[in-house]
Amino acid sequence: MAHSSLIPELEEVVQHGSAQRRAETLRRVAGLFAEGASRFNDEHVQLFGDVLTRLIDDVDREARIELSHRLAAIDNAPSSVVRRLAYEDDIAVARPVLKQSRRIEQSDLLEIAEQKTQAHLLALSKRRRIAEPVTETLIRRGDREVLRSLAENLGAQLSESSFAALIERAAQDGLLAEKIGLRPDIPPRLLRDLLLATTQAVQQRLLASAKPAMRSEIERVLAEAARSATSIPAARDYSTAERAMRDLHQHGNLAEGNLVEFAQSEKYEELVASLACLCEVPIGVVDRLLSSDRLDPILILCKSVGWDWPTVKAIIDVMPGGRTASATELDAAFVNFERLSPTTAQRVMRFWQVQHWQHASTDA
Repeated sequence: MAHSSLIPELEEVVQHGSAQRRAETLRRVAGLFAEGASRFNDEHVQLFGDVLTRLIDDVDREARIELSHRLAAIDNAPSSVVRRLAYEDDIAVARPVLKQSRRIEQSDLLEIAEQKTQAHLLALSKRRRIAEPVTETLIRRGDREVLRSLAENLGAQLSESSFAALIERAAQDGLLAEKIGLRPDIPPRLLRDLLLATTQAVQQRLLASAKPAMRSEIERVLAEAARSATSIPAARDYSTAERAMRDLHQHGNLAEGNLVEFAQSEKYEELVASLACLCEVPIGVVDRLLSSDRLDPILILCKSVGWDWPTVKAIIDVMPGGRTASATELDAAFVNFERLSPTTAQRVMRFWQVQHWQHASTDA
């Protein structure tokens, strides 16, 4: 092989060579590998990896940065060397392979996302493909720049809970909200939550930037919200029911069974007040959610506290406005309820709570 003449030099270079000579040897070996990488088998790649590993700890920062750039785009680059570069604390060295290399194991990506700096997280957020476990860690640890980068990366796989967490963070970040809203994979009901949490300016920018299919969905959601806003019924007086439910709750006499009884007896004020106590949500939030013509809020409320489908069904049966859910809607609601995870429901609940207190402080 063309690179074999370098092997006799290696021990001398490592043991006695100057920093400049070690860097030059590293560049020669890396250059030879890059030129022939497409033709090398696993044995050849391993040999180059062994040589580069012997040299990498004895070269200066600039040589390691150059090596990282050279190996990042090579699909069969020595994984041991790429891993060594990816774990570098110096982001200038780690960034190229973190952004681009396909030779980093999933377990290593997760560990780096858990332990390294925001600059490392930002590099990871720009990878062509990012699996859900890594995106979840990036969302949990990432700062504003990381989240914005992740939201606009369509190669990042986002679970429903990840979308909910991003939407929660977007309440204070209009640009993040725009990037989330333009993703074609955002679940429709979470798109609705996002749009209702944003300002009118952000909504208009989303409409202007969205592709036709997404623009139609955004327009539909906003039109539905506008219709709901103009058809809000007269406010109910929950004061008596709220005092009674708080007293029952404080003495440990309020449970899921009581709530079902209120629903079956069509005691709506008591039902709403007991939901507020048991779910630990402001009564105004519960009133607004149950007044919606959508079933999703009820599913989320009940799932967040671990209740079962019969309780959900009892609440649906007494939704205000004289609306009766069809058999098809109930079947779909049951499927969605079974699919919904408690973690996702709790995150959406926190989002609703944040929005409630923000509106309350604005109105005060």
